[in-house]
Amino acid sequence: MPQVGLLGGSFDPVHLAHIALARAACQALQLAHVELLPVGTPWQRGRLGASPDHRLAMLKLACGDDPRLRINPIELQRPGATYTIDTLMALPPTARYTWILGSDQLANFCTWHRWRDILQYVRLAVAQRPGTSPEPPEELAQALSPGGLAHIPFPPLDVSASAIRETLAQGLAPESQLDPLVLGYIRTHQLYQRPAPAQDSSYTP
Repeated sequence: MPQVGLLGGSFDPVHLAHIALARAACQALQLAHVELLPVGTPWQRGRLGASPDHRLAMLKLACGDDPRLRINPIELQRPGATYTIDTLMALPPTARYTWILGSDQLANFCTWHRWRDILQYVRLAVAQRPGTSPEPPEELAQALSPGGLAHIPFPPLDVSASAIRETLAQGLAPESQLDPLVLGYIRTHQLYQRPAPAQDSSYTP
């Protein structure tokens, strides 16, 4: 049975660290491939900056023709709030799955919806993120089965989608953090621009 990696996220926008992590996990954990799962409606964060169609299109550009990277739109196709456990229960039982996450997400894992049930479907694989430990919190450590957490050798890159969105909103181009095709798509579709302030005709100085 093949080993398949799962990398979920808003990908708002997808950046070079996302793709590098997927490739590093594939190599280090000897995965058949990694499926990138763009979130539909995240329940732990606010409104996303780009539509599902735009985020999906940017993911396709970032993955290119790399056979190790596949996009699974299952969470975009499901209505309502997106919960990881629902995604895992809907995946075909034709592979052994590994959920890839950063150490910042690992620290927060016990706040996820039905997090103990998630551990019945996947092993976890963590990559270092700046400022957070790759070791699980105590409650999670006690719940993990032997071999239930793998470590991905990966340099802690200080790259975040929120910082990229802010840079783009300022009219700047974070060229070192985005695939050129993704940056071109963002420019073409004028994504992540800061809206002009509304004019209040009733204002009197």
